[in-house]
Amino acid sequence: MRIAFIGLGNMGAPMARNLIKAGHQLNLFDLNKAVLAELAELGGQISSSPRDAAQQSELVITMLPAAAHVRGVYLGEDGVLAGVRAGTPVVDCSTIDPQTAREVSAAAAKQGVDLADAPVSGGTGGAAAGTLTFMVGASDELFATLQPVLAQMGRNIVHCGAVGTGQIAKICNNLLLGISMIGVSEAMALGNALGIDTKVLAGIINSSTGRCWSSDTYNPWPGIIETAPASRGYTGGFGAELMLKDLGLATEAARQAHQPVILGAVAQQLYQAMSLRGDGGKDFSAIVEGYRKPE
Repeated sequence: MRIAFIGLGNMGAPMARNLIKAGHQLNLFDLNKAVLAELAELGGQISSSPRDAAQQSELVITMLPAAAHVRGVYLGEDGVLAGVRAGTPVVDCSTIDPQTAREVSAAAAKQGVDLADAPVSGGTGGAAAGTLTFMVGASDELFATLQPVLAQMGRNIVHCGAVGTGQIAKICNNLLLGISMIGVSEAMALGNALGIDTKVLAGIINSSTGRCWSSDTYNPWPGIIETAPASRGYTGGFGAELMLKDLGLATEAARQAHQPVILGAVAQQLYQAMSLRGDGGKDFSAIVEGYRKPE
């Protein structure tokens, strides 16, 4: 299949690489010329604009940083909707607010284009390994069309409902993730301050009722889990600035729905303080550093 892939950042590039490996012909667009050149060596074709990439393709996939980028790439003069043919399926894998996803989908529908939102979970490691979870908001027909292609980039492809519901699932999941990481950080730091061996404490938590992904897979305390960012100076993984962005999306969506997210709002402020300290580039699990005494 000839696929337009627009947005080749830390997530998009490995996703596109997996599609090339699966035998698809990719029309690529990104502002980063180095990553374009790398993917071109693997067989991808470089396009001059989102419009150029879309008009030559049977499927369009986008993976972009924020809602403003999604609007620009789809609705701009040289955007996807300026070039895509009617009837071409389109899927946006960015993490944005549900309202923007619905508005861009409505604009696409006016041109006979069915657009899905399909944000992902699994991080850069999952993108490289092809084990991502896709949370898809789409019509039944579009989901059936997209599922085989998404399965070449991910392991768990979930149909959440109509367009926009993929974003709802993503922001609710990451709201909980941000809160749970803070909870694990507080517990680990308290145990350390009171004198228990942190490896013993982590083992107890991970075999007891406090167990969660933030404790047993991504523990924020250094030396607990060898593969976690905490054991490599909080590098790699999911950046704190990205967590802050997702918590912002969740709290704004909650404001519009008049739904309280009290712990989410506190978590947002804690990550905001982390960013203010200049630590926004670290993995989000480095939130634990705010609970540790300087050595």
